[in-house]
Amino acid sequence: MTQLQSEVNIDYSPLAQLLIQQDFEAADRFTSLMLREIVGESAVKRGWLYFTEVAQINNTDLKTINDLWLAHSDGKFGFSVQRKIWLGLDKNWEKFWLQIGWKKDKRFTRYPTEFIWNTTAPKGHLPLSNQIRGNKTIAAIFAHPLWSL
Repeated sequence: MTQLQSEVNIDYSPLAQLLIQQDFEAADRFTSLMLREIVGESAVKRGWLYFTEVAQINNTDLKTINDLWLAHSDGKFGFSVQRKIWLGLDKNWEKFWLQIGWKKDKRFTRYPTEFIWNTTAPKGHLPLSNQIRGNKTIAAIFAHPLWSL
């Protein structure tokens, strides 16, 4: 069982339950909310993270979130999975979007209807990151100090 540790007193048991139930769409929304809660009230009110705020996410909480996704998708989903794919593609965003199913035929996948909310999705498909604001936020997550430990 994944330890549900948090440096900022976030209860990750709802995320664990959603993932156990394979309700990946709700788990994705909860993940986004938890990342914003870690960063602070302004991110919660705004509804998204600025890439500059990713550095405020502590290692413990990001690891807990990632470990839950890994544990309840048989290692198919999680930020670390996405990062490994991205690095394996020499940090080529276009190839990355295509491989994880966030882009098809030169067009980004439309949220939420065109995403695959189950384990038939391509490896690394979840959790989502908002590409409307570009790739800076997900790039910041991939550059997070956690992955250097």
